[in-house]
Amino acid sequence: MNPVFSELPNTIFDVMSGLARELGAINLGQGFPDDPGPEDVRRKAADAVLHGWNQYPPMMGLPELRQAIAAHYARFQAVDLDATKETMVTSGATEALAAAMFAVVSPGDEVVLFQPMYDAYLPLVLRAGGIPRFVNLRPPQWTFTRADLEAAFTPRTRAVLFNNPLNPCATIFPDEQLALLAEFCQRFDATAICDEVWEHVIFDDRRFTSMLTVAGMRDRTIKIGSAGKIFSLTGWKVGLVAAAPDLMKVISKAHQFLTFTTPPNLQIAVAYGLAKDESYFTEMRLRFQQSRDRFVLELNAMGFKPMHNHGTYFVNVDIRDIQGVDDTAFANRLVREFGVASIPVSAFYAQEPNRSTVRFCFAKSDSTLDEGLIRLRRAARAFGLRG
Repeated sequence: MNPVFSELPNTIFDVMSGLARELGAINLGQGFPDDPGPEDVRRKAADAVLHGWNQYPPMMGLPELRQAIAAHYARFQAVDLDATKETMVTSGATEALAAAMFAVVSPGDEVVLFQPMYDAYLPLVLRAGGIPRFVNLRPPQWTFTRADLEAAFTPRTRAVLFNNPLNPCATIFPDEQLALLAEFCQRFDATAICDEVWEHVIFDDRRFTSMLTVAGMRDRTIKIGSAGKIFSLTGWKVGLVAAAPDLMKVISKAHQFLTFTTPPNLQIAVAYGLAKDESYFTEMRLRFQQSRDRFVLELNAMGFKPMHNHGTYFVNVDIRDIQGVDDTAFANRLVREFGVASIPVSAFYAQEPNRSTVRFCFAKSDSTLDEGLIRLRRAARAFGLRG
């Protein structure tokens, strides 16, 4: 068996969601909303599957979706894309990450990874034959320094995998950090594989900047977005890829031997959704922000210490003041004794993990959050907090 996969544990999402189902717990661990997603987009997909084309669509994606990707990013992020040469559709953002990694990285190349990180990153680097080089981000700001990059980049660096906004830390990197990373990518001739799936799930009137727009990065950035995150339809698995033609030619060759294509009805619906009025995106952000604010307010009242959240579906809680448990022990006790599933953030590290942070998903209905908060209040008292 391939040791990259045979020696991997089950993903923490599978473990905690399985426990939630088994124990009847409130699942505030895995990041999916309770909401079914925008009805007009879902109806578009249903109509397309009943009355449209259900055979193989083009490998690069339906022309109408590729045009919609280019128009959407021109409208929201001032990115000028040639839809016929610089866009592609994949079966989810994780497939796009795999295609990008397999296109760029050869055995022995080094890849810079920022910890904590989405758990698919490291296996994909290893499967491509890459050698990981880690940058550890520090709470509560979760940022990096010039010294961090000096220690991680070497003449063998071929790529950097960069997640912004950052899951699991709920951070949006400021322009100064993007410029610093761009400086190192250019100095070491590295490609930036940019996981930007949370680009629309940002709060407090903050602004998101794509690495594609940073000076010197247009021809060395692979931008990856997710219709699942944009429309709260995480099961659809429609990835949106943008890159310069020389990069896209090779990424598409990897894509054709991973999934080749993506269901045409979903592509039609996503093309429609990307052209929605700006009010949809504003209202979506406001809805999630209201859930975040209510959840954080209640956590503070209980004596927990939630960290800042600038985007994504997640709030992290600092548990250093709770005696006798690390994040894994806390999460296990929380789900087994109090019926709330969370995610220990140490699961997002390959080495030197932070064991004092637990992640909760607030992208839930009011009724789900209310029940979760009742149970968390009991847990707070049991852990010696105010409750």
